[in-house]
Amino acid sequence: MEFCDEIKRRRTFAIISHPDAGKTTLTEKLLLYGGAIQTAGSVKGKATARHAVSDWMELEKQRGISITSSVLQFEYDGFCINILDTPGHQDFSEDTYRTLMAADSVVMVIDAAKGIEPQTRKLFKVTAMRHIPIFTFINKLDRDARDPFELLDQLEKEFGIGTYPINWPIGSGVDFKGVFDRSERKILAFGDMHKGQMKLDAIKCDISDTEKLDSLIGEYSRRELVDQIELLDGASFEFDINEVQKGKLTPVFFGSALTNFGVQPFLENFLKMTTPPLVRATSSGDITPEDEHFSAFVFKIQANMNKAHRDRMTFMRICSGKFERDKEYLHVQSGKTLRLSQPQQLMADSRQIINEAYAGDIIGVFDPGIFSIGDTVCDRAKKVQFEGIPTFAPEHFAVIEHRDSLKRKQFVKGVEQIAQEGAIQIFHEPNTGMERVIVGVVGVLQFEVLEYRLKNEYGVDVIRNNMPYQFIRWIKTPGTDVKSLNLTSDTKWVQDFKGNDLLIFTSDWNINWALEKNEGLILEEFSKE
Repeated sequence: MEFCDEIKRRRTFAIISHPDAGKTTLTEKLLLYGGAIQTAGSVKGKATARHAVSDWMELEKQRGISITSSVLQFEYDGFCINILDTPGHQDFSEDTYRTLMAADSVVMVIDAAKGIEPQTRKLFKVTAMRHIPIFTFINKLDRDARDPFELLDQLEKEFGIGTYPINWPIGSGVDFKGVFDRSERKILAFGDMHKGQMKLDAIKCDISDTEKLDSLIGEYSRRELVDQIELLDGASFEFDINEVQKGKLTPVFFGSALTNFGVQPFLENFLKMTTPPLVRATSSGDITPEDEHFSAFVFKIQANMNKAHRDRMTFMRICSGKFERDKEYLHVQSGKTLRLSQPQQLMADSRQIINEAYAGDIIGVFDPGIFSIGDTVCDRAKKVQFEGIPTFAPEHFAVIEHRDSLKRKQFVKGVEQIAQEGAIQIFHEPNTGMERVIVGVVGVLQFEVLEYRLKNEYGVDVIRNNMPYQFIRWIKTPGTDVKSLNLTSDTKWVQDFKGNDLLIFTSDWNINWALEKNEGLILEEFSKE
């Protein structure tokens, strides 16, 4: 296959949602249709001993939630699909933010009974900033659901985006009869007997065929459906693929991921509507996927994916060209040339050595300890540098120290490696060592994950004492003598592991005090270093 054809068949997308909306279940069913797995895991792990393929971390299996993003690649109908399955819980949102930077489109999963929830709002805002296509899958129609018009109205008002239902639900819960495909004018009937195991054949039935519709879904449901479709056809947004690809119109699909219902039609429509790899911005201008020179950026680092080898895996999104195994590439930030001899295709924690990959693909490479989030790797013949990925300000802080002084080395290694993944940030007070570190996180569950991983991956028990601080700011004024700053007594000066000076505060009032009492002081909430 030609180089450009390989790139055009790539589809790389992230799946986002509020916790428990069914995101990981939908991911598993997409993998089933692609033949990547034979049996979907039980996300909660109650009915069977299986767990979701994308939830590979042991703590994920225990808690029944996604803690870290997973990368899943499979083939379907001539397309090479890269799915980025993200955590839904807000405490792990920074991992999701970074992962969204690697996606060309987004699938937003919404619980039909709950509608848009707080975490969905946050994730949508990040997605909308990039103006990439957004597809909506309204899930759990096999349970009692809100009025579908109400759900569409909520999407349009809260997100300021147009909606176009590709199909339309016929009832919900015990009265769920299936969906009506608006373009094909056919019914996909739902029955309890399917139990998610069968591929369902659609039944063509025009909305005007009263007798056939009555036999399929009953007179009451037929009357309601006819009224709703007439209203949709007359008053809803017009379908415009250009608006979809600009992120201004979201195609909406109704279904039930748990029972497989509506998943295959969603996948097939999605692949037709979404885009191949997008153009990416660099410090020297835009770069197209078809540019023959390889370039990629690091969006995720994960330590100890393989417990037997205690390795670090760096996830790269290829933005242009073709990656070739054993070829030398430039690590822009260090200026060093690297030979990446064991590039891997990923399926959660399963790996397969590959010889080549193309723009749009996600690859994993072993990290000798030089990569950071946002780094660029490129062809030596054409140096480019992608824009940095923001580091978000943590909102919760704690002091942690090791219980056993004999485990100091393991403690230092574990904290530093987990911090380099970007999920936690570590600081220390100037002129102190690593016996005692300050940890900052976006959500408090990250503390629990940190303690669990230090114990299970590094053999270190820690003592944690929460701190009252809620805000952190990077000091950006050149040449600042932090010791001479006029600060409140409960403001603390810390440094990150790169030696940058920061201040942590207990309130907004203290931040304003620092700015008012120190003329010319520049404080920033985000860092792109």
